Amino acid sequence: MPIAHRQGNYMATDDIIKSLEDNDQVAFKYSDLEGGNPNGSINDIAGIFNENKTILGMMPHPERAAESILGSSDGLSIFKSFTKIC
Repeated sequence: MPIAHRQGNYMATDDIIKSLEDNDQVAFKYSDLEGGNPNGSINDIAGIFNENKTILGMMPHPERAAESILGSSDGLSIFKSFTKIC
């Protein structure tokens, strides 16, 4: 997914990171073509869920890749997946 900047990196304490990972609350991770992290986010975190997985916070921008006229429609699958949950 496109990112709009390089400053939107996730930061948290080691305890919070461990809790998010232990509770399967990490929704997305960054990875560039070489498998690296493009912005330095801790543990490559690009998106997280709340404990009930009813709220998603994320830094990537799927709306910038939701139509082929934008160069990719890959982001559309993220929006479609929301309707399957509801």
